[in-house]
Amino acid sequence: MRNAFVRALTELAAEDPRVLLVNGDLGFGVLTDFIARFPNRYVNAGVAEQNMTAIACGAALTGAHSYTYSIGNFPTLRCLEQLRNDVCYHRADVTVVAVGGGFSYGQLGMSHFATEDLAILRALPEMTVVAPSDPWQAYQLTRQLHARGGPAYLRIDKASAGQPEGVVELGKARTVRDGDDAVIFATGGILGEALAAADMLAVRGKRVRVVDIHTIKPFDTDTVRAAARACRHVVTLEEHNVVGGLGGAVAEACLEGGVAVASFRRLGLSDTYPEIVGDQAYLRARYGMDRHAVAAALDEAFGG
Repeated sequence: MRNAFVRALTELAAEDPRVLLVNGDLGFGVLTDFIARFPNRYVNAGVAEQNMTAIACGAALTGAHSYTYSIGNFPTLRCLEQLRNDVCYHRADVTVVAVGGGFSYGQLGMSHFATEDLAILRALPEMTVVAPSDPWQAYQLTRQLHARGGPAYLRIDKASAGQPEGVVELGKARTVRDGDDAVIFATGGILGEALAAADMLAVRGKRVRVVDIHTIKPFDTDTVRAAARACRHVVTLEEHNVVGGLGGAVAEACLEGGVAVASFRRLGLSDTYPEIVGDQAYLRARYGMDRHAVAAALDEAFGG
């Protein structure tokens, strides 16, 4: 997905002289073309993400549309105070790009996992929060975030769902599989596990709807409520802590909309810090958020 983001950003820089990229000492290979073409609109802040955010915000307040870029937690949680007090409070045109959502950097341990970011950043007023599921979505949503302006968070995953290219609209959930026996809401590349689980259950005669929640904020409550009302058995799937993330957003939407469901299950990282390392697929399975875990949760809901 990061290549798709960089391609979109490079195109935007050619179209809009306000584009500025502030990098946290990461990604020289993938950023080579941007740096070569726009050397005066690139700043390497080094391993100093608080400064990176302050530079980006200061530039935005003088007319730039700034982008910050680093691994998982580093452009988000390490500089949360700067995001809150500088970027969001001033409604600055700063898009925070984290490469490595969830367990993408699984071999590097919990310091490099991004498993609280969605919950924390969606709580910041003015912040738009987006987690694309495929490279083509990352490309389209980058351009749409730029057009929208204001504070934004783009969470890039190393995995992808493998959906065929289509049209994605910021703030509008996509129903990618029809069904009325149950619904799975998923965000990010782990959407691929939701689709695989739906395939497994289809063999047993269950029609499971799958909804791609690529935009966490603003949240598409209408689509979520309609799907939950029609399907009644609800599972949410996120490569993230279940506290305050996608599952919480879906539950809030359903309860506030008066939607009564037969069962509701949040799948993601339980309220814990992972103590093991491994690749992304291994950690998903180990912490109960792969296709088998999703299918088992729905089997339980169906009484199987």
